[in-house]
Amino acid sequence: MVGFRARVVFSIAGGVFGVSVLMSACSSSANSATANAAIPATPALWGDMKPVVSVKELMRDMIDPIADNIFDSVAIIVDKHGAKEYLPKTDEDWEKIRVGGTTIAEGAYLLKVARPFTPPGDENNSTGPEAVELSSAAITDKVRKDPVEWNARIEALRNVGLEVLDIVKKRNIQELWDASDNLDSACEACHKSYWYPGETPEYYAKLNRRLHDHVDRVSGAPSPLKPGTVTRELGMRSSPR
Repeated sequence: MVGFRARVVFSIAGGVFGVSVLMSACSSSANSATANAAIPATPALWGDMKPVVSVKELMRDMIDPIADNIFDSVAIIVDKHGAKEYLPKTDEDWEKIRVGGTTIAEGAYLLKVARPFTPPGDENNSTGPEAVELSSAAITDKVRKDPVEWNARIEALRNVGLEVLDIVKKRNIQELWDASDNLDSACEACHKSYWYPGETPEYYAKLNRRLHDHVDRVSGAPSPLKPGTVTRELGMRSSPR
């Protein structure tokens, strides 16, 4: 029906144009106004998108939990009994991964909707001489000064979701490992830029020295690790990633 209506309008418009050629000497301006009025306005979206929660709450309650559908889909757990590999095996396993990919791909664009970066009263760890996080106002200011970076971070996250959806179609476990790493990289790069840019290698080296000094005082024996050594665990947050 949509195509038929379009052809009818075009045919009528063609007829009007033919007549207007014959009468152009006396009615060119009127025909121009009529033609412009006949062009339908671009239909508006169904409605404006209005945020319900802040970026921090959106990440905590939606993006981060659903990301675990991807992160937990492939893993190697080492304990006292040895190493055990966890891989998707059933249709239900792959469906859970698909849900994760879909939600990440679609949910990433919710970050394009203007909203506060933190809930009221939450200024992150942004005060004090050793604050490493940005306040909501500081994040907002950074995004306004460079919206290109913000949108690039969003696209990076969305691309991982699309990657996962493609992997699910092929059920390629090796690529799923790569996608999990890509998701972690996309999340961590964004967080380091906007959430905790103060968590630099120097920050962790200083924190690590304090930890070893504390261990030395408590145990009375030198720490087995060399001062200045930064472990992987010290440099990562558990949630959100």
